[in-house]
Amino acid sequence: MQNRDPINKVITFVSRGISPKYSKDGYMVINQRCIRDNRINFKNIRFTAKEKTKIKNEKYLRKWDVLVNSTGVGTLGRSAQIKRDFKFLTVDSHVTILRPNLGKIDGCYFGYAMCEKERIIEKLGKGATGQTELARNDLLSIYINLFNITIQKKIASLLSTYDDLIENNNRRIEVLEEIAQAIYKEWFVHFRFPGYEKVKMVDSELGKIPEGWEAVRVGERFSTLLGGTPSRIKDEYWTGGNIPWINSGKVNELRVIDESEFITELGLRKSSTKMMPKRTTVVAITGATLGQVSLLEIKVCANQSVVGIYDSEHLFDEYIYFKFCEIIRSVISKSSGGAQQHINKDIVNSEKILTPTINIIFEFNKIIRPICNLIKNLLTKNKILKSKRDLLLLKLISGEIDVSDLDINTGDIK
Repeated sequence: MQNRDPINKVITFVSRGISPKYSKDGYMVINQRCIRDNRINFKNIRFTAKEKTKIKNEKYLRKWDVLVNSTGVGTLGRSAQIKRDFKFLTVDSHVTILRPNLGKIDGCYFGYAMCEKERIIEKLGKGATGQTELARNDLLSIYINLFNITIQKKIASLLSTYDDLIENNNRRIEVLEEIAQAIYKEWFVHFRFPGYEKVKMVDSELGKIPEGWEAVRVGERFSTLLGGTPSRIKDEYWTGGNIPWINSGKVNELRVIDESEFITELGLRKSSTKMMPKRTTVVAITGATLGQVSLLEIKVCANQSVVGIYDSEHLFDEYIYFKFCEIIRSVISKSSGGAQQHINKDIVNSEKILTPTINIIFEFNKIIRPICNLIKNLLTKNKILKSKRDLLLLKLISGEIDVSDLDINTGDIK
């Protein structure tokens, strides 16, 4: 048996975060971009200047605090939990802090109970398009199922098993990506590739480069595609479709392994979107995702906020990805627009890059492609694990699966 209580009955503190005075260092501040897939990505964290920011003690995050994105379409409702102690870590004003009352609810269970409510929270947003806000009272009025504390701990333990596997894979993915980036920089930034001692350095538009390498414009050497969006008022462009299509938000992901939506064959023909092959490098060219770079692991088409770059012979596909990770700041520096900055396909096409000789690319691919394939496989495993966890989450939180006879230490039925 379980009770249903509103969130305000099981918390001790609720508040939006601070208005940061951003700087290169200082107190760490979690923003909305940090919160995705129930994880906190600390690579997107920013800092607020210590000397310019007064932070109330209760707004420093504590273990088991749940963070809820509270503004914006597409981000509102996403949640993540702080699972260890930090010093001087807080959130900005677009994120709400919920602190559980550990005398009434297990801290870890509270995180999963809030995760299960993400879609409900998303629908509570009010306001103009693009400016939706989550009202505090609406959030606090949501009901969650409250089992006895022993059952809560068992549910949290089961779900944590999945999250531990996912997190272990994430750590492996991060290490593999760092290794791949380091190899790229060693070979193509510092020019310490195999046999470099015997290669003469010559002058070029990009400075000293190895003899035989070329400085070329992206559009002159590689294929580029700008995406598009089939009309939303034409149901026949979307309903029953089986062609994968992504929006620019997917470019936030390290690799694109699945679609945002599907469109129909008619939608593909009647719009400006185009199919992009696997291992196309995709760059977000406008809005909040401007400058994000990812690599396609599926054949997909995209919206008009995405440019794809690929080699028609597929020899340089991975090289292009790492090259754009390297030069993206240079590309962004050529952006135009006021509050809504953007780059375009012409800017991408005109960017000058260095291309090595074919024999060097062959050697690079021998090393880098197995690493990229392993990253793709681990991301796919995580997608499956997350799907299973989410299904189990629904069944456990609703009480559909009874865990009262489960031994929390062994996972066996008593």
